[in-house]
Amino acid sequence: MTFATYITIFRILLIPVFIAGLLYYDLPSHQELFRWIAVGAFLAASVSDALDGWIARKYKQRSEIGALLDPIADKALMLSAIVTLSFIKVPGLNHLPLWFLVLVLGRDAIQLVGFLVLHVLNHKIQVIPHWTGKVATCLQLATVSAILLKLSFLPIRQMVWLAGLFTFISLVVYMSRGIQLANGSAATVSGGSRH
Repeated sequence: MTFATYITIFRILLIPVFIAGLLYYDLPSHQELFRWIAVGAFLAASVSDALDGWIARKYKQRSEIGALLDPIADKALMLSAIVTLSFIKVPGLNHLPLWFLVLVLGRDAIQLVGFLVLHVLNHKIQVIPHWTGKVATCLQLATVSAILLKLSFLPIRQMVWLAGLFTFISLVVYMSRGIQLANGSAATVSGGSRH
């Protein structure tokens, strides 16, 4: 395994630390230490995401296992944050609405089913992320970060709606690409990995 892949594995191992920090913070005492543990794990995982990609590109450390684990780590981190913040409340801020959780989980589930269907149909899938998917991910990340850091001066409710809008738009774009590909047209679908 490459060094970049070890960083990806480290990122995956940070996810239970992040979830545990939030769950302990949700106890009646609301001890800030646990929130900061969650924040630290989330930020470390986010930074390591950029770091492992940079190392993989700069030092040509692309590997099959890295290509498999990288998108799994990305999705697992973001989904764990959205799921957990949908069921716990950070004092001073509301939790994420359930419709947002359903939308994000639904999009990912539909994409996964689409990949499997195209694979069964023996279609070669060229994986190129669409800009709407990247914007949706950035908005999700910004919203989760704002809640974790208790940045109550930001319009978090509007950020959630904007993230939800781009998540839905990206779903429509990727479904359209998948349908085109299934019908035999040249198309690309969402996702990707760097190492």
